[in-house]
Amino acid sequence: MGKSTHQSSSSAFSLRVEGMDCGGCERKVESALGRLEGIEEVSANSVTGSVKVHPRQDTTPSQEAIERALNTLGYRLVDEAVASESATSPTAWWQTAKGRLVLVTGCLLGLALALRLAWPALGNWPFVAATLVGLVPIVQAAWGALKQRNPFTIEMLMSIAALGALAINAAAEAAVVVFLFAVGELLEGVAASRARRSISALADLTPSTARLIEGGDTREVAAASLTPGQRVLVRPGDRVPCDGRILAGESDLDESPVSGESVPRPRAPGDDIFAGTVNLDAALEVEVTRGAEDNTIARVIRLVEEAQAAKAPVARFIDRFANYYMPSVVGLALLMAVVPPLVSPMAWSESIYRALALLLIACPCALVISTPAAIAAGLSAGARRGLLIKGGAVLEQLGKLRTVALDKTGTLTAGTPIVTEVEAWTDQGEHEVLMLAAALERDSSHPIATAILAHANEQGLSLPQASESRALSGLGVAGRVEGRELGLVTPRYLAERVTLDHDLSARIAELEGAGKSLAILVEHGEVEGKRPLGLIAVRDEPREDARAGLAALSRLGVEAVMLSGDNARTAAAIGGSLGIEAHGELMPEDKARRVQQWQATGRGPVGKVGDGINDAPALAAADVGIAMGGGTDVALETADAALLKNRVTGIAELIDLSRATLRNVKTNVALALGLKAIFLVTTALGITGLWIAVMADTGATVLVTLNAMRLLGYRFSPGTTPANSASPHYSEAR
Repeated sequence: MGKSTHQSSSSAFSLRVEGMDCGGCERKVESALGRLEGIEEVSANSVTGSVKVHPRQDTTPSQEAIERALNTLGYRLVDEAVASESATSPTAWWQTAKGRLVLVTGCLLGLALALRLAWPALGNWPFVAATLVGLVPIVQAAWGALKQRNPFTIEMLMSIAALGALAINAAAEAAVVVFLFAVGELLEGVAASRARRSISALADLTPSTARLIEGGDTREVAAASLTPGQRVLVRPGDRVPCDGRILAGESDLDESPVSGESVPRPRAPGDDIFAGTVNLDAALEVEVTRGAEDNTIARVIRLVEEAQAAKAPVARFIDRFANYYMPSVVGLALLMAVVPPLVSPMAWSESIYRALALLLIACPCALVISTPAAIAAGLSAGARRGLLIKGGAVLEQLGKLRTVALDKTGTLTAGTPIVTEVEAWTDQGEHEVLMLAAALERDSSHPIATAILAHANEQGLSLPQASESRALSGLGVAGRVEGRELGLVTPRYLAERVTLDHDLSARIAELEGAGKSLAILVEHGEVEGKRPLGLIAVRDEPREDARAGLAALSRLGVEAVMLSGDNARTAAAIGGSLGIEAHGELMPEDKARRVQQWQATGRGPVGKVGDGINDAPALAAADVGIAMGGGTDVALETADAALLKNRVTGIAELIDLSRATLRNVKTNVALALGLKAIFLVTTALGITGLWIAVMADTGATVLVTLNAMRLLGYRFSPGTTPANSASPHYSEAR
C-alpha cells in the first residue's frame, strides 16, 4: 500500500480511495471500515474520493485490515500523488474498468440481437452470455458486500433481478437491465471525477512563486514556503501570492476572483490584501499575514470540500426500496415454491412455476427504467434549452427550492461597468467633458477607463492626443490635453485638495449613494488652482433579463435574495432597483455562511446562483448550486447546474422543469409498482402465468418509457403562473 495516509495513533487520518463514486459506495465503505477493530468513526466522501478514519483513543487500526476490507468491496487505496495526478489528468472513460464494462456489455448486447435475428435457432443463448459477462463484476461486488454483512445493496438487487429473469427465460430483458446499470455506474464515476478536478483547479489561483524581500535584495521563492512576517514584492500585473498587509505603495487591485467586486479597489499602506487578487498599477511591498495553508484561496478550497462532504447524497431510489421490496418478494417466491405442496394437493411443478412467475414480477425492470427514463428526458429537455443539470438528484432538488441567493456581478448585472451620467459643471458641454476624460484614459485598461472610452466611441467623439500622462496611484490619472493640464480623479482625491460648494458635494454624495463610481475631471490652473469641470458616473447595471427572471421566480413562489462581494451601498442600490433583498461586502465564507443560516432557519431548501470563483463555497454549501454560463470553470464545475445561455430567466426554467419531471417520475413509479402489485396477487393466486407476467413487466416498461418521453416536448410558460404559487405552470408534449 502506498503512503496515502497522514496519521498518528491519537488523531484522524485520511485515505484516498479509487472507485468510490456515489452515496451507496460511501455507505458500504463506512459500514465495512466501521466494524474493524480500533476504528471509532468513518466518514467517506465520494466527491473528493477520500475516507476520513477516526481511531479509538490510544489505538492504531491495522492498515492491512483497512486495505483488505476496501479490496473486498472492489475499491483500492491510492497514493496522494497518484490521486492528484488523476485529478489533473483524468483517465478517459473508455479506459476505466466501468467504461470497459459498458463497451463490452453493449457490444455483446448488440451482437446477441444480431445473432438472434440471423439464427433464431440459437434461442436466448447470446443474451444469456451477454447477461453473465455483465453480471460478473456486479455479483463480485454483491458478494463482497455480503461478506461485510451488507446483503441488500444495489448490486445484490441487480444480481437477483437478472438471474431471476434468466431463470424464467427472459434473457434479453436481463441483458438490457445489466447494460443500463453499467451505464449508470459509469456516469457516476465520470461525474465524481469532474467534481474532484473542479476542486483542485481552485489552487491555480495562487501563483507558484513569490518575490521575497530579504535585506535589500529580492529573490524568487515558492509561494507555499511563505510564512507570516516575511515581506514580498508584488509587481504591476502580478497575482498576489499570499494574504498580507501593504507596507509600501498604492495601487488598484482586481479583487474579483475573491470578492466578486466588479471595479478594482484602491489599496494603500495598512490595507489587507488577499491571495489570488491581481495588482494592476504600481509595485507593492507586502507583509505576509497568513501561511499558504491558511490563505484565502486555501480556505475557499476547504469550504468547497467541506460543503460537498456535508451535502447528504440522495440515495438511489431502487437501493433504498430494495431493503423492503426485494426481501419481501423473494421471500414470497420461496414460500410460493415450498408451502403449497406441503399444505395442499398442488403439484411441486405448479408451485415452482408460480414462484418463477413471482420472481419475474419481482424483476424491477420497469421500476429500474421508470425514474431514469423520466430523469433522462428531463435532462435532455433542459440541455436543449441551455439548462445543464448534473444528475437526477439535482433535478429532483431544484423543484423543492424556496429561496434562491443570486450573486450581483455577472449574474444580476452585466459584469462590466457602463457610463450612466456625464455632467458638466462649467460653461463647456457634456461632450467636451467626455472627450477630455476619454483622451486621458486612452491608453488605460482599467474597467472605468474602458467604460468611458466605450461611451465616447458610442457618441462618435474624435479624441485628441494626451501628453505627459501619468497615474496617480489609486486616485486617478493626469496629463496634458490640448495644452490644458487635466486630471481625472476620485472624489476622495478631490475632497483632499479642493473645497466644493454644497450643491456639488450633495450631487457627488447622491451618485455615490446610488452605488456609482465617479471620475471627476479637474483642470490645474495657474490662478484658480484645481477647478472641477464635470464628472462621469459608471455602474455595473442590471442585465436586460434580470427583472423578468426575478418576476418568474416570484410567480413560482420562490424568494430571490442578492449576496454580493461588492460594497454595501452598490449592492443596496442594485437590489432596490430590482426589488429584492440585498446583502453586500461579503467574502466567500460569508456567502456560504448566509446560505447555511437560511437552511437552518426554515428558508430552505436554498439555491445559489453565481459565476465566479468567489461563489464556489456558497455554490457547494447550497442545496443546489447554479452557475451562469459566462462564469469561471471552477464555478461551472462546483455548481450542480449551469445556465449555458447565461439568462437569469433560466433559473425559473430549471425549477419549473424539475417540478414537471418530478410529477412524471411519480406517475411512472405509480404505474410500475401498481402493475406489479396487481400481477403479484394474480400470479400468486394462479390466475396469470409466466407469459402474462412477461407481458405485464414489458408492458409496464413500455408505458413508463412513453410517459417519460412526453417530457421531451417540455415548454416553459412563465407568464401564467399565479404570484406566490408553489404550483408550476408548464407545458408538455401531448
